Amino acid sequence: MSTTVPALATSRVGIDVGGTFTDLFLWSAGGEVLSAKVPTTPADPSIGVVDGLGALALLRGVALAELVAHTSAIVHGTTVTTNATLTRRGAKTGLVTTEGVRDALEMRRGIREERYDNRQKNVKPLVPRHLRLPVRERVDAHGAELVPLSEDDVRRAATLLRAEGVGAVAVCFLNAFANRSHERAAAEVLRAELPGVFVSVSSEVLPTIRFYNRVSTTVLDAYTGPVLRSYLESLTARLAGIGFRGALLIMQSSGGMALPEATLRRPAGTLLSGPAAGPRAALAFTTPHGHSSAVVCDMGGTSFDASLLRDGAVELKTEGEIDRLRVALPMLDIVTIGAGGGSLGWIDPGGLLRMGPESAGAMPGPACYGRGGERPTCTDANVALGFLDPAYFAGGRMPLHAERALRAIETHLAGPLGLSVEEAAAGMYRVINANMTHGVREITVKRGVDPRELPLVVAGGAGGLHACAIAGELEMTSVVVPAGASVLCAVGMLLADLQHDFVRSFMAPLATLVPAALAAVVGEMTSEGDELLRHEGIARGAAVHEVALDLRYLKQYHEVTVPVPAAELAPLDRAAIARRFHAEHDRLYGYELAGEGTGIELINVRVRALGRTEKPALPQRAPGGADPGHAGKGSRRAYVPARGAFAAVPVFDGHALRAGNVVAGPALVERTDTTVLVDEGWRAIVDELGSYLVERLAGGAA
Repeated sequence: MSTTVPALATSRVGIDVGGTFTDLFLWSAGGEVLSAKVPTTPADPSIGVVDGLGALALLRGVALAELVAHTSAIVHGTTVTTNATLTRRGAKTGLVTTEGVRDALEMRRGIREERYDNRQKNVKPLVPRHLRLPVRERVDAHGAELVPLSEDDVRRAATLLRAEGVGAVAVCFLNAFANRSHERAAAEVLRAELPGVFVSVSSEVLPTIRFYNRVSTTVLDAYTGPVLRSYLESLTARLAGIGFRGALLIMQSSGGMALPEATLRRPAGTLLSGPAAGPRAALAFTTPHGHSSAVVCDMGGTSFDASLLRDGAVELKTEGEIDRLRVALPMLDIVTIGAGGGSLGWIDPGGLLRMGPESAGAMPGPACYGRGGERPTCTDANVALGFLDPAYFAGGRMPLHAERALRAIETHLAGPLGLSVEEAAAGMYRVINANMTHGVREITVKRGVDPRELPLVVAGGAGGLHACAIAGELEMTSVVVPAGASVLCAVGMLLADLQHDFVRSFMAPLATLVPAALAAVVGEMTSEGDELLRHEGIARGAAVHEVALDLRYLKQYHEVTVPVPAAELAPLDRAAIARRFHAEHDRLYGYELAGEGTGIELINVRVRALGRTEKPALPQRAPGGADPGHAGKGSRRAYVPARGAFAAVPVFDGHALRAGNVVAGPALVERTDTTVLVDEGWRAIVDELGSYLVERLAGGAA
């Protein structure tokens, strides 16, 4: 693989590997765009990646070798680390830590997650106690050495870990954020004693206060490191085998991309790699309609992701959880629930119909796929409701078996519930819509945002069939279904920049903060970012740096991340920074203490290093009048949610529609990659990019 990003050649490809499908989006220098979807290959996702490139080559009418020879870069979002964590199939991991704190990983913060649930059990730590090995060392919170590092203890730990056959080791000492010398020395010993074992060091992964956050993140980093390394080695070998000589770039959870070598410095930074590019792509499709803020939803085959765009920027968070395991790295603020086309319908012990979170996945998939699946899924319900044409699914390349969908619904749901198949399918549709609506409320109402004031961007292969239902439930009046809805994350990967995030704990009252000391910390992280970007082909003077400060009121536990422009850093404008903090605190929590004389203290300093990349220009749709009649495909019997009944519903060819065409509901718009249901009381207007602006008419059902 190339170690630098070459100049734009013939094309660039974005690839998003999901739980059910692998999505690809190609953009050429000549303005050509192509998209493809192929089944994910869970045993080795790199096989599905090459299959997808083959599908693009077929669409382009060239041989695979010719396609990859003229591809300058592949930007790849992966769920490898996510799945390894969720399924607990990461590396066997050991932890080397300060004597006396080995159980912090299991004790967590000492706070019950569900304080009123007496049946909830603590999450099982990724490192069992016998592999959490203490060593003698201690520095204080200011970095002064109290007890020298015992390298003999480290060697003894290495001997035990070797005997246990671990594939990864996390090193996390109590106050290493203040003085990293002990961790570096221990890591050097471990790497010498355990060649080939992946070693993660907390002062490199997350040099900040709060020991549990740091140890949990470092353990996750070590746990997923060998899995990611193995996958990237397999992927690069497979790509090299088909003749790819361009740059492979990996999406990060924070929405930027980096070379594989940089990614392997912090594997935990890819835990949300898959959905991270979607919100950025959504902005490209809402901007033509004058919206810089929006709710973004992506309904794939396995999961439903909801995120928020505010004033042209994607909402970020600095800590979160994956399957109840804390990770304190910058990541997009995305709420993910188990609701997708493959979500299984089932009946709970109380006799209620449920949908998900269990999914049929890529194999065997929904019953209608004919791959051995026998349980009913959301996709099976959409077939039974007439939303999907079995002969036209994936443009006819993947015909569906309607009779198998009907039989699965009858056997597992309709019969036991005493309903007809159509009634059960309508119930499945309503339940999964309610689940997804709850996911949107999590990202809006619980963040103090009124969804009624924003448009809803709905993506994913299955999203268009549920767009009006979700928006109506939330009383939203406009929906944007992007032209590349089914491959939105793959599109977003070509709109991303090279990006590296750094954080350092730097505790001081804002009122007495020494400007030179702050500048030194910022300069250190800036230089580190410049060096990484230089290896990725970005000249030192071309990098962009964004600085943010984690601030809090005195004696508060949680801090607020406040972006600070360069003009307020040098010279240090404490008053301007304080005003920004008060305003952000008020937005988040509904109050601020600007007039109370309460002091503000700095906890962490953050720097983001960006290398801007060339962005593809999305193709324009040919203009046409309001009448969509030329794209009509006839009609078919389908369920109309606003009526709660079946009717003859007009069907339109989404590829034939022109800019300005207006499709009045109820109607179905079919494309080879997705289908959009325009419910009664709504209308869809095709814009210049080929997206659908779906609007609720006055008096339309909510």
